Amino acid sequence: RDEKWALFLSNIESPEGEVVIGITGKYTQIRDAYASLIHALQHAAIACRRKLRIKWIETTDIELGHKSVETELAGVSGIVVPGGFGSRGVEGKIACIKYARENKMPYLGLCYGFQMAVVEFARNICGLTGAHSTEVSSSTPHKVIDILPEQKKIEGLGGNMRLGGRDVEVTVGSYAYSLYGNKSIVRERFRHRYEVDPKYISVLEENGLIFSGKAPGQPIMQILELPRERHPFFVGVQYHPEFISRPTEVHPLFLGFLKASLEKL
Repeated sequence: RDEKWALFLSNIESPEGEVVIGITGKYTQIRDAYASLIHALQHAAIACRRKLRIKWIETTDIELGHKSVETELAGVSGIVVPGGFGSRGVEGKIACIKYARENKMPYLGLCYGFQMAVVEFARNICGLTGAHSTEVSSSTPHKVIDILPEQKKIEGLGGNMRLGGRDVEVTVGSYAYSLYGNKSIVRERFRHRYEVDPKYISVLEENGLIFSGKAPGQPIMQILELPRERHPFFVGVQYHPEFISRPTEVHPLFLGFLKASLEKL
């Protein structure tokens, strides 16, 4: 343990440069809302001997047309779309995800960032015009993200939330599998209630989206990725890996994301 801390401190004291990561959200004026995420990114940056610089991207400004995606993501080596609830800034987030996918910019989607990546892919690759999450639009013609039927039976918003520590079954041979050190079962922290509607899984997969992690024994998708030959790092997860990252035990998804972002420099 002392050796790990010594290396951690050495990396802080002698960085080999910096890395700029964009965080796209709508709580950007309240930085404490992203405290766990900031720390997880710092852990990974320090492990890569880099000084982390965060560029905060207010997606409401993009949605309203006050700023462009290209301008906001200029100089950024990778972007994170973190968790969040509600509709404000959503179209701005989707525009950022589309830019990251098309321009091969390293992308890490967390919870809501996973869900919006599914929406973006459904709209722009699968041709499902107007696809959305029912959290944002109950009238969408393609409810690719929805509360599953068994959850709808549970009264109250808190009651139907997937919450706390749960196992994730990772597909052997997938990119996620390699990031996790070839583990087929990992345990992560969840806090969400909306899922990929199982009836859309086949069309998403047929068009090239890979679901590489799911709930054991259930068609509940929990990790998505794009093939490595199409994108250097495009990963979304339904859970919150930032909650379990530690200074000397960096979460592997953040470490992989940071390494891919450095290669983008």
